[in-house]
Amino acid sequence: MIREVRREEIPFCVRVIRQSHRTVADRYGITPENAPRYVAFATDEKRLLWHMDNERRLMYLEEEDGVIRGYYSLLIKNGGECELGNLSVLPEYRHRGIGTALLTHAVNAARERNCTVMRLSIVEENTVLRKWYERNGAVHTGTEKFDFFPFTCGYMEIRLG
Repeated sequence: MIREVRREEIPFCVRVIRQSHRTVADRYGITPENAPRYVAFATDEKRLLWHMDNERRLMYLEEEDGVIRGYYSLLIKNGGECELGNLSVLPEYRHRGIGTALLTHAVNAARERNCTVMRLSIVEENTVLRKWYERNGAVHTGTEKFDFFPFTCGYMEIRLG
């Protein structure tokens, strides 16, 4: 079941994000030393509470039998744009359709708020994830290399019109 995050569930969402993105970090040599700002290391309760309280991000989790297995946030911007953040599924629950269900939910939530485009970013070197997003309607729009990351940031979007 996918539903809105309650404030007291933020610590569990942090765990899902960190554990989910840690597998990418391990695969691509991303460490707290070479990328302290990477989501697997930088996400904490304070940050998610700031997303909730200050940015007013929509925050959703996926759970079954009281176990939180997935998470995403959606930042609604001006001009019909929104940003998908931290789509995450715990590694032990992958390949069960949870990620697809979360992405579908995010697309529907964005459309309900009159968004016409959803933007997202990935570790560009993660071609498996890029292909998954492409199979689910995303289009690759570019890359950017930052000095503070040992990887390339890839940008994608889903047209919602």
